Amino acid sequence: MQQSWFKDWFNSPYYHQLYFKRDENEAAAFVDKLIDYLKPLPGSSMLDVACGKGRHSIQLAGKGFDATGIDLSEDSIAEALQSESDYLHFYRHDMRLPFWINYFNYAFNFFTSFGYFKTRREHDNAIRTIAQAIKPGGSFVMDYLNVHYAEDHLVHQTEKEIEGINFIITKWYDETHFYKKIIVEDEALHEPLIYTEKVAKFSLGDFTDMFAYQGLQIQEVFGDYNFANYDVKKAPRLIMIAKKIS
Repeated sequence: MQQSWFKDWFNSPYYHQLYFKRDENEAAAFVDKLIDYLKPLPGSSMLDVACGKGRHSIQLAGKGFDATGIDLSEDSIAEALQSESDYLHFYRHDMRLPFWINYFNYAFNFFTSFGYFKTRREHDNAIRTIAQAIKPGGSFVMDYLNVHYAEDHLVHQTEKEIEGINFIITKWYDETHFYKKIIVEDEALHEPLIYTEKVAKFSLGDFTDMFAYQGLQIQEVFGDYNFANYDVKKAPRLIMIAKKIS
């Protein structure tokens, strides 16, 4: 069976170089705004789903919350574990499979860390994992791309050099998915590496249905990291705050 694209790409050092050597301030400011909005009680338990190397989990723990990060990438979790403490925990785990049940006050899924799976059932399983992990009355925050904005603002080809490594990026889409082909040119490589990302075009309506099926009800929707109103054509992000009602 062919390995899913994200297992290779998310485990690659080039993935982190391309996406996360960027300005950390935006991520920190977004977490600050979320905490101001949610007003969690001190010591609240929080689950960071698809946590990568744990940058959001580390921030949450730094604010006095009990943070747990899960991710499929072995390398990312190995690095995250170096920051582990009494209030910060990391596990290698596939979000499609059940995790802890009725344990967390809050769950987060940042930076479009969803929409990668082949079937709707796999996506439903991931939402079920998250919903089951939250206590009744707990909240889930999902940060996804806004499909309509992404279509209108697609830049088909870009090239960027980061620390001597060249990334050639080609983007396109069809009715159901966005695609991004990334060619990595590095003098240390015998030949360029090629990865293709594939992200499902889930709309607010799709998420409303998927969430409701797992007992999650969307309470608020924002359109960017400054919590501007969600506008289907103008908002770059689709940030949903849902409550577990059953």
